[in-house]
Amino acid sequence: MSPDDLDQIMEIEPVAFGSHHWSQTSFINELSNPSGYYFVVTDEATELLCGYSGFWLIGEEAHITTLAVRPDLRRRYLGELLLINDIERAQSVGASWLTLEVRVSNYVAQNLYFKYGFKNLGTRRKYYQDNDEDALVLWAENIRSDEYKKNITLRLEDLAAKMRVSDMGLIPTALSENVQNT
Repeated sequence: MSPDDLDQIMEIEPVAFGSHHWSQTSFINELSNPSGYYFVVTDEATELLCGYSGFWLIGEEAHITTLAVRPDLRRRYLGELLLINDIERAQSVGASWLTLEVRVSNYVAQNLYFKYGFKNLGTRRKYYQDNDEDALVLWAENIRSDEYKKNITLRLEDLAAKMRVSDMGLIPTALSENVQNT
């Protein structure tokens, strides 16, 4: 993610997160945060920013702070691609576990996270300011273990096969080419 991406990110942010979303200034601050790692996935042909994600690395914990996809591009595995990228990047910078919060009503996101080994640790009451909705606190541990890495490799291969047959033309086997970081 770079400052040049922020105009397109600000088109997605309020739709994805409601009225209490991050501001452009928040993203600018995050891009200079030494603990922050932020990524985008773009359509290289059109230069359309399709989605973005990021995490903070605090000790051995990678806390996923944001993950969003353009509404018209959802259900095309881009969120999953971004999540895999976050996991692999977190592993590479020394994280041993991942955490995040997700709306209790966001079953689609929860199912994605559960597929990648996240477990529900509890609830943060009235976490979301736009409607006082609760958040589930999710946790994935031992992400540097051989077993976890093998699971990610298998999921990535499955995702690549799904995306090859989709109408997107975006193949995650070239993950580093499609997902760009700061």
